[in-house]
Amino acid sequence: MKSHQKGFTLVEIAIVLVIIGLLLGGVLKGQELITQAKIKNIANDLNGMAAAIYGYQDRYKRFPGDDNGAAARWLNPLATNGDGDGQIGGELNSNAAGTESREFWQHLRLAGFVGGDTATNDQPNNSVGGIVGVQSNTGPAAAAELAGLVVCSTNLPGKIANAIDAQFDDGVSARGIVRGYTQAGSVVANGGANPSRAASAANYVDDGVTLYTVCKSL
Repeated sequence: MKSHQKGFTLVEIAIVLVIIGLLLGGVLKGQELITQAKIKNIANDLNGMAAAIYGYQDRYKRFPGDDNGAAARWLNPLATNGDGDGQIGGELNSNAAGTESREFWQHLRLAGFVGGDTATNDQPNNSVGGIVGVQSNTGPAAAAELAGLVVCSTNLPGKIANAIDAQFDDGVSARGIVRGYTQAGSVVANGGANPSRAASAANYVDDGVTLYTVCKSL
């Protein structure tokens, strides 16, 4: 008695390949939607910061963080005055108590311009696990690339950094009102290295490894 082995027909194999293709397409489309959502959130952070800063300045005639009347205004023991010199002192990722770049966030929270716990001056997180920070000037100390008050978002992969730059400026990391700075690693609120004090990156590279801090002039 002969035994016969049955394999898959060409039609069955074709159906399986189509299903696999649909699944892969769905996964890739889902990843793209997630990336676009992150880009939108980061862009909203930058837009929202401009509105919050100008609203605060219009109401109190001072920059948040630099406000030398904050402690008396809110009678809050956690509110620390700035020096009122028109600059935001400190680094965007500073963790030093009393630093203007940190007090900036508490002043905005106490004034109701941004959400968050008014008992903390921690920098808020962005949608990719970095932080949103502010400082005065970016680039080498001897040759500022962005002068005045800037807002920065850290830990951005190349694709997201490029999209943010293109949305607000020209998509070129080393020129314009938006600059991209190459990170050596994760930049969080730990007082560590601040890439925006170095020269801006030559270009954005989407290699799955390199991260960027993107800063926008206000």
